[in-house]
Amino acid sequence: MKNLIIAIDGPAAAGKSTAGRALASRLGYLYIDTGALYRAVAWLADRDGIADAPPGVVVSRVRAADIRLEGDPERPRVRVDGRDVSGEIRTEHMSQLSSRLSALPEVRAALLELQRRIGAAGGVVMDGRDIGTVIFPAADVKFFVFASPDARARRRHEELLVGGHDAELGRVRAEIEERDARDAGRDHAPLKAADDAVAVDTTDLSPEQVLNRLLAVVQSRLKAQA
Repeated sequence: MKNLIIAIDGPAAAGKSTAGRALASRLGYLYIDTGALYRAVAWLADRDGIADAPPGVVVSRVRAADIRLEGDPERPRVRVDGRDVSGEIRTEHMSQLSSRLSALPEVRAALLELQRRIGAAGGVVMDGRDIGTVIFPAADVKFFVFASPDARARRRHEELLVGGHDAELGRVRAEIEERDARDAGRDHAPLKAADDAVAVDTTDLSPEQVLNRLLAVVQSRLKAQA
């Protein structure tokens, strides 16, 4: 039976990473958090003081870096040049900076080949903002996961507090809305649902309910090819 390429797209804090990790674990697939790759780029640019440098400078540094995703789906780790930055990239500052840098076509092109190479063999669950539209437009299964702005702000706020970061709910919501506008409005690979994506509104769903909805679609696809 063919190992599927599963794409999960959606805005920040919609629950796609939680769903992606759980789905990959249940299927025994590789989980690829593409957002973590962009956060790693943001961390690298921030550390080296080149976040505001011309795109070519950022791209050259990214191509010279060793950026890796490791670990099982429930405990993924991100390493940059051998350093585990998994916790450091989960701040709101890194979220905003990664969104800004990801809007640069040169940066997206630098990571495009890596993402396609990782997922080409199938047996992967990859989440991001343009997986089903740009990275793998021929993915076997595509989802677009979304939720109301209020629900997403609460989730991100709780995530930041658990991580030990100071956060004010109103500011978190404003930053999410700002990121939505930037991600959807960029000229290159804007955030949008693929025409053949299955839309899943997670506003009033628990993580387990979201997983069950995704699993039902994937299992139907697997049965169809058996």
